[in-house]
Amino acid sequence: MPDHDLSPASAGSMHASFAGGDGPLLPIVASGDRNAVNRCIRRYGPLVWSIARRLSPTPEDAEDAVQEIFLDVWRHASRFDASLGSEKVFITVLARRRLIDRMRAQRSRLAAETPLDEELEIEAAASSRAERDTEVEEARNVLLALPAPQQQVIALSLVHGLSHGEIATRVGLPLGTIKTMIRRGVLRVRSLLALRRRTSLTARGAQ
Repeated sequence: MPDHDLSPASAGSMHASFAGGDGPLLPIVASGDRNAVNRCIRRYGPLVWSIARRLSPTPEDAEDAVQEIFLDVWRHASRFDASLGSEKVFITVLARRRLIDRMRAQRSRLAAETPLDEELEIEAAASSRAERDTEVEEARNVLLALPAPQQQVIALSLVHGLSHGEIATRVGLPLGTIKTMIRRGVLRVRSLLALRRRTSLTARGAQ
């Protein structure tokens, strides 16, 4: 295909200057008539540019797309069948297909350019958050299995950050009792969590 200036300014001016000949151009383009190629660009340049600009990230990218679209028009002009639709529809379909292909290629390039380390970091962070959420949920369920007074003193210690003395004052129990309740409660929670994890691992191994 011969070189042509397909910038939006030239496409608009050529369209405005082309006054005659509303008949089909693609059959003539398919025959190899270079003048028909110019006339096709004049007639459909603004249409192709508007589609390309709408579906391209930058004006520069749109200009590259216009070049590719008219190259497709030149290559596939022989496929045009007036009985199936107008030239405008034919060119619009070619334009949209080319632009969709370009968008897919751009997305693929962006995905390929994402560093592997970054992908692994994102995946590890998500996995870590999921594991922490699971552990917190397990600890909460185990804590709920303890007697209510023990749940209360452990929550005041671990969640609210109160000292043993402050807890004893709040609940009205001796300091020694509070310390014993917390120590036994924490040991019980650890034991139940360890049992749950062993059971979970055993179940996974049996699958």
